[in-house]
Amino acid sequence: MPPIIIATRGSALALAQANQVLAQCRVAFPDLAFELKLIKTTGDKLQTASLAQEGAALLKGLFTKELEVALLKQRADLAVHSLKDLPTELPTGLMLGAVGKRADVRDVLIYRDASYQGAGPSARRGFQPGLAVKDLPASAVVATSSTRRKAQLLTLNPGLKVPDIRGNVATRMQKIAERAELDATVLALAGLTRLNFHITPAGRLEGDAVPEGLLATILDTNVMLPCVGQGAVGIEVREGDARLAAICERLNHFDTRQCVTAERAFLAGMGGGCQSPVAAYAEVAGGQLQMRALSFASGPVRRAQAKRPLNEAAELGQQLAAELKG
Repeated sequence: MPPIIIATRGSALALAQANQVLAQCRVAFPDLAFELKLIKTTGDKLQTASLAQEGAALLKGLFTKELEVALLKQRADLAVHSLKDLPTELPTGLMLGAVGKRADVRDVLIYRDASYQGAGPSARRGFQPGLAVKDLPASAVVATSSTRRKAQLLTLNPGLKVPDIRGNVATRMQKIAERAELDATVLALAGLTRLNFHITPAGRLEGDAVPEGLLATILDTNVMLPCVGQGAVGIEVREGDARLAAICERLNHFDTRQCVTAERAFLAGMGGGCQSPVAAYAEVAGGQLQMRALSFASGPVRRAQAKRPLNEAAELGQQLAAELKG
């Protein structure tokens, strides 16, 4: 029997996620053979461009299209995605087969340590541990290409400058460490964790590829609401394939699946994609699904929250989208 092919992008983060899925598959199905297949996507080829400046048509499926083509042409069987990158509308013949257990959804503010910056005209500005967004000085530069993060940063601290930044996690950290014109950036905690970076109790960011002298503040979801699907890994498969369905059943985490179903229904209801200035976070609490959402799509921030039974995830997302669009 031929091996089951798991398609993934080739970035360090994508590989970390795909290898995690690969390990789960091998444990759950020891009698089956699984192999990884690396596929370069349009998004990987545009790393030097600002995604926020690209057209909406290009943004859709930027990091997923080539993996989906491999599934449809049966050159791959499972495609592993950061769920936040997966469009809410999938190509005919494909489906979201499983969602893995969600990692920490919070964002992290990354900035330089004041004690590492030296003195003189070439000194780069640094800050004390525990820095909050609201405490950044006027005109501080927090680089991010996420419209969601930009909008929330400016709500917290209207004096900030929020230019775009490109590159993988390690590249962005290097830019913050070295470029005096940049003060900070915001990254997802889940991505840092999957790449084996960690934050010490003193707020220091550590790991093999971390430049010396970087600090990190974890941002509570009350401060920075995450994007739809943040921290979750989605597994896309062909519809009607019983063998793949059986594999997905073992990989799926029910509570996470219900949460992201609500969030993705909200995003679809808002008519947006991964670069839309909206955010949503659903949690299971007390046997119910509760969700908070916000939107900057039509000007000043609008917020909404609601709760519904676990089996009404899509309805919860649609309800909040209707409320924020109304």
